[in-house]
Amino acid sequence: MRSVAVVHQEKNVKMLRIAKELALPLDVVTQTLAILARKGSGKTFTLRLLLERLFKAGMQVVDVDPKGDHWGVRSSADGKGPGIGCLILGGEHGDLPLEPGSGELVAKLVVEERVSVVLDLSLFRKHEVATFMTAFLENFYRLKAREQYRTPVMLFVDEADAVAPQKPQRGEERMLGAIEDIVRRGRQRGIGCTLVTQRSAVLNKNVLTQAQVMIAMRTIAPQDLAAMDAWIEVHGTPEQRATLMESLPSLPRGDAWVWSPGWPTDEGIFQRVHVDPIETFDSGATPEPGQKRVEPKERADVDLEALRRQMAATVERVKAADPTLLRRRIAELERSLSGAQKQAAEYQRLAQDVEQRPSKPAKEKRVEVPVLKDAQVKRLEALFERVSATAEKLGAAHGALVTEMGALAGRVLSFQSAARATPSPAVPRPAAPILPARRPIAPPATARAAAGEPGGEVSVGNSGLRRMLIALAQRPQGLTNQQLGVRAGVSSRSGTFSTYLGRARSQGWIDGRGHLKITDAGIVALGAYDLLPEGRALADYWIREIGGGAARMLQALVDVYPAGLTNEQLGERARISHASGTFSTYLGRLRALELVEGRGELRASEELN
Repeated sequence: MRSVAVVHQEKNVKMLRIAKELALPLDVVTQTLAILARKGSGKTFTLRLLLERLFKAGMQVVDVDPKGDHWGVRSSADGKGPGIGCLILGGEHGDLPLEPGSGELVAKLVVEERVSVVLDLSLFRKHEVATFMTAFLENFYRLKAREQYRTPVMLFVDEADAVAPQKPQRGEERMLGAIEDIVRRGRQRGIGCTLVTQRSAVLNKNVLTQAQVMIAMRTIAPQDLAAMDAWIEVHGTPEQRATLMESLPSLPRGDAWVWSPGWPTDEGIFQRVHVDPIETFDSGATPEPGQKRVEPKERADVDLEALRRQMAATVERVKAADPTLLRRRIAELERSLSGAQKQAAEYQRLAQDVEQRPSKPAKEKRVEVPVLKDAQVKRLEALFERVSATAEKLGAAHGALVTEMGALAGRVLSFQSAARATPSPAVPRPAAPILPARRPIAPPATARAAAGEPGGEVSVGNSGLRRMLIALAQRPQGLTNQQLGVRAGVSSRSGTFSTYLGRARSQGWIDGRGHLKITDAGIVALGAYDLLPEGRALADYWIREIGGGAARMLQALVDVYPAGLTNEQLGERARISHASGTFSTYLGRLRALELVEGRGELRASEELN
């Protein structure tokens, strides 16, 4: 099994044959290509052929697939053997699901781990495509600027007019700007780009004219022919234009003009060819009436476990610089500082009262029993000194964190989600559930002593560990390692999870092996947290919390409760193939959260109703 973290190495291939009559140099990987043709002319086959050839030559490839047609690259053409080892993210056949807000995370994975991937966006709505692609393209281009990541990669964008529209809608402007940066200046960073469209007229002209190589296949519409003219005016001669334009409307399927002025030699390329057939499964074939759908029986292996470990580390790095989490850390620190300062002021007032208490005249000859003994006063003074020192440390930490926020401001801005920065079309959302107010828990004195303090909170400090403690506090009956990892957003198989768990055990905050529970000392260390709602409000909470396809599955089960649904019925209601890896991933997550019960027939958990 190959690891997806390493670019696949084959024998040293210097030329890539795309037709019997034509082979391209390997450095096509950093060129910008435009494949223009009406539907059914072979443009997607040409994309797939280039992708296969580059992958087998040891190049990294990233394929943006908005229609869900390219997952067949993992199987041979007849479906009986393996294809190429590209990871499939998203869609009905994905190895792992893809969420609209994960563009930045996927970009970091692609660049830092050099993973070859197919990004299947077919289950996204239009505004979700813009959200994902804006974050992905911006961060992909930004990260490739670093010297250590300047390795060759070809970015394929099918239906490119959706990513680079001639007339961008509101919310698409940043996405268009990001793809413009890549086609204009990406080659310096090792990025090549292949743009594929059946509507040349609606592909942005500022993007189209930057292509160094045009592969033109059968085109009929006058508007699309006119759009090709915009490219020819920049790159071609009148004689070449006349030859190409006269033949385009009648080109047979699979025939193409390959036109590249000045590359790979000064003479360039201007040649009509018949593109070779692809070697992987045609998963985008148009179904014919009465024809039985054929599914491939074998797929090339990818090391998903290695990928999950890589993604866990990448997720933690992203969260470490997330502005929302940083602001939350500051707010928690300020609350702790405020509480410590109030306690210090109260202890100081008590100590002053004791010191200033007037003595009684000796003539009364009465023995006054002091409210506090000397030993108690000394302990109180020592406690005051400890609290004051703690308050000073919290104040210093707060100032350091605020300074860190200022230093990171420029970098953090690029991590902002596109959905927050750019207004999106209005989408109906379920009403937000009314959650209990965030409130501190008052543990018994024995718990406070176990935590090492006579009273008050002990700062947990780490956001990941804090999420783990919150998850256990919200589920006092306990959680397995996997359930805790899912609820806290930290993979239970990762080194990060083990580190957090080891720290919590050493502090006495978590008890148990395999089935974990929070201790009284853990409640003290945690301090304030949100209680989970109950009944339907709990269902609404989880639907909003998990989002995406898993939320659609849970909503479908809640809607029919107390009845259940088969896997097939659930997949149909949630618009996800029940036979796909995506469905299994979502169902596993819902089971780990204890939101779904049953095997043959699935039901929503009783506590959600």
